[in-house]
Amino acid sequence: MGKVLVIRGGALGDFVLTLPSIALLRADLPDPRVEVLGYKPYAELAIAAGLADAARSIEHGPLAGFFAPGTELDPEWSAYFAGFDLVVSHLHDPEGHFIANLERAGVRDPVQALAKVDPATGEHAARQLARALEGIGLFLDDPAPSLRFAGANFETELEAARGRVAIHPGSGGAMKNWHLERWIQLGAELGVPLLLVTGEAEETKREAVARAWATAGIDVLHADSWPLTRLAAALSGCRAFLGHDSGVSHLAAAAGCPCTLLFGPTDPAVWAPANPGVQVVQSPTEAIADIPYDEVLKAARAAL
Repeated sequence: MGKVLVIRGGALGDFVLTLPSIALLRADLPDPRVEVLGYKPYAELAIAAGLADAARSIEHGPLAGFFAPGTELDPEWSAYFAGFDLVVSHLHDPEGHFIANLERAGVRDPVQALAKVDPATGEHAARQLARALEGIGLFLDDPAPSLRFAGANFETELEAARGRVAIHPGSGGAMKNWHLERWIQLGAELGVPLLLVTGEAEETKREAVARAWATAGIDVLHADSWPLTRLAAALSGCRAFLGHDSGVSHLAAAAGCPCTLLFGPTDPAVWAPANPGVQVVQSPTEAIADIPYDEVLKAARAAL
């Protein structure tokens, strides 16, 4: 097949859900060289896991011309795209301008795949994202993404996190978040060494959680805004992961960590990781705040 390019924007969860498609291309095409055009921190996950050979950042000004009709295309980008035997685009392109410009640049038969999952179908997101590959004879059997960093130098992260329970008390949307006080109570009541996963979205929560757990005498390792490859390696060594419907939860599941995930307004049949060892605690209503504390505690203890 030669060179294959997968173009993917979106958030972390969107990228992890596309990994089964990338893995399918890697496994079923004859000796491909797979590259990813996307956000660099996400693409590095695919490279570290051996699913991609190289990556290029989608955040580059001259690429903007490919999203408008009739513009003069950047010659460097045109030559880059034309160098691939297969291009699969997951970019939002409702009017077809990007695909048309790929063809103008010399790409033969680019594949337009889904950019956004349709939850109304009830079909798992990873299967929806892989559906376009059926047009070239590739069918997805397993929608579970896998991130294994064999041979990578992440032994320090693995050892530091081994045996801990990872808790990510946030997500990209406030409507998906359980009460912070309940996460604090849960971590203290479990009474085991913890890995506290936080990023920009949890900046206001980080100090409150850390202070409460320190007062309770809990051994806490802080994974604050870690590079995603480092975080995935650490999660692969944890006993369990507790979180919401978020990109970090998909990362934890792909890294092989048993996950207990809280779902409120979103459908777990579509959005929950399809990996083994994932259990979902679903709100009795669409409000995640209505998930009873005792139910989460019971599920967390069962995971341990």
